[in-house]
Amino acid sequence: MQSFADSLKEIECVILDIDGVLTDGRVGYAANQEEEVKFFDVKDGHAIKLMIRAGLRVGMLTGRTSQANRIRARELGADFLYEGEKNKLEAFSRLLQEQQLRAEVCLYIGDDLVDLPVMRRCRLAVAVADAVPEIRQAADYVTTAAGGRGAVRELAVKLLRAKGCWDKVTKRYYR
Repeated sequence: MQSFADSLKEIECVILDIDGVLTDGRVGYAANQEEEVKFFDVKDGHAIKLMIRAGLRVGMLTGRTSQANRIRARELGADFLYEGEKNKLEAFSRLLQEQQLRAEVCLYIGDDLVDLPVMRRCRLAVAVADAVPEIRQAADYVTTAAGGRGAVRELAVKLLRAKGCWDKVTKRYYR
């Protein structure tokens, strides 16, 4: 069986859950109760941009629908956003077809039971540190950082280093 580090080298696409992975899982509402308020970690956002700069495809697959999701995906330059997907496995199959991907080149990061079917289909499954026990147990790697608190950044650094492109995508910061 291939090691996690070796498997990272074959990843071409990173698929992220949003609530509990890109955020800490809390959802707030504005006074008008029509707008959700979410908080995203800027280090995770920068990591997404680094992965895209390295030539990886990065996008989101989430069960909730929110204007905040669309704004964040757009400002990060995400390759895709599938939201309001109550059956993530069906959405994942559609995503593979529409994005012309194979499950064998995908990595999925999740935190809760709804993520389990997709995690089982991807080449690599990653759980954030505060994921439910079943997700941590099913994961190939569990981050030390919690969801919405740098977990995506942690994974991105490992991925980009394994693929040998960390120095290239961060070179501009060391001039």
